[in-house]
Amino acid sequence: MDAVTYPDETVISFINNNVIALRIPADQQPLADKFEVSWTPALFLLDQDGRKHQATVGFLGPEELIPSLLSGIGNMYFNQNVFTKALENYEIVISEHAESDAAPEAIFQKGVSLYKSTHDPKPLKEAYEHLLREYPESRWTKRAYPYRLIG
Repeated sequence: MDAVTYPDETVISFINNNVIALRIPADQQPLADKFEVSWTPALFLLDQDGRKHQATVGFLGPEELIPSLLSGIGNMYFNQNVFTKALENYEIVISEHAESDAAPEAIFQKGVSLYKSTHDPKPLKEAYEHLLREYPESRWTKRAYPYRLIG
């Protein structure tokens, strides 16, 4: 990723504006054991308390890294029950990075975030229908399958 992804100006700008990057050698102890680093590159999105909200192992090009990080930031806010911020990040992935591997997860998480924040189950069914239409083979579509039954 050093040769392709990290030098990309869009990636540099995104990282500088959205996360605090920390690079640690894969054999650095005790962190390698704590985060179960078994292959590199290994990217972890942590909150201010050091809780892991996303882990990615392997190469990601610039077109995948940014939506992956956006989705991870959304997941961090989701896990903290800050649904408005989670939804903001998922919406960016869905609207600006629809071709990325992160988009199906963002659609799924958007539906769950809307349900958890409103207690209205309709967004769950809408998420399933969106996934079925746009990403029928995605694992996220399979995970949302039960939502098809919502009236």
